[in-house]
Amino acid sequence: MKKRSAAHSAFSGLPPEVRPGQSVELLQQLHILTRDGKLNQDSRRKLKQVYHLFQFIEKLLLELPASDSGPTLADHGAGKSYLGFIIYDLFFKALGHGTIYGIETRSELVESSRQLAQRLGFERMRFLNVSVVESTQSEEMPAQIDVVTALHACDTATDDAIAFGLQKKARCMVLVPCCQAELARALNQNKALNLQRTPLAELWRHPLHTREVGSQLTNVLRCLYLESQGYQVTVTELVGWEHSMKNELILAKYNGQKKRSSGERLQALLQEFGVEAWMGARYPLALNTSAG
Repeated sequence: MKKRSAAHSAFSGLPPEVRPGQSVELLQQLHILTRDGKLNQDSRRKLKQVYHLFQFIEKLLLELPASDSGPTLADHGAGKSYLGFIIYDLFFKALGHGTIYGIETRSELVESSRQLAQRLGFERMRFLNVSVVESTQSEEMPAQIDVVTALHACDTATDDAIAFGLQKKARCMVLVPCCQAELARALNQNKALNLQRTPLAELWRHPLHTREVGSQLTNVLRCLYLESQGYQVTVTELVGWEHSMKNELILAKYNGQKKRSSGERLQALLQEFGVEAWMGARYPLALNTSAG
């Protein structure tokens, strides 16, 4: 019979979701575990999402070429840095090198994350109190980042994370978009005109459908954009729909094969849906490539 780890031995009845060697203190500080080591249903659901996402990220990290400094990961819209802390605890801690950067605009969350990392001895975690756009120019960030993550980044923050990944020549991007509203607003701009122009506009005639079509189309455009810039893209579910409605997971791995056809289809979709004037600026690299 295997010996229980020190993390587990601190409590006699830890839930099975807590993995061997995992920091109980971390899970308590993130309010995933209670003080007596219990796990409520909401925390169990949250932990399941993060674990499932970690499985994808761990595979990508293991596939990276070896380097003296180790892998780098940037987590955008980090919030309380649940994802970054758990990735560090389960992977980077034992690895002994590599750095995780948490990007968050709320200063109080950045400060609390810094304090927690110091208390736990997670010395290769960095936290930046900047926006995703600002982080692209930050001198605290290295010139190249291996993995870019954005878990439930709201509205255009996912697009900003993609732009960051492209500039930093990211080998991989792991994106779980959330509440995309920008394109839905663009669809509303000329709704009456589009209803006369094309029967496709029936797809977004009603407000509920506008939101759903806008969300779907946004992620399709993002995937085409990534393909146009040399990424192999896979789209799948993060977890079962019973756990989260914000459930689409976009995995992008750089292979250097820029698909001109993807850029052309992206532009064609913008034109077909009548949103090129509002959304074209989101995809400058693809549009320049398709035009050339």
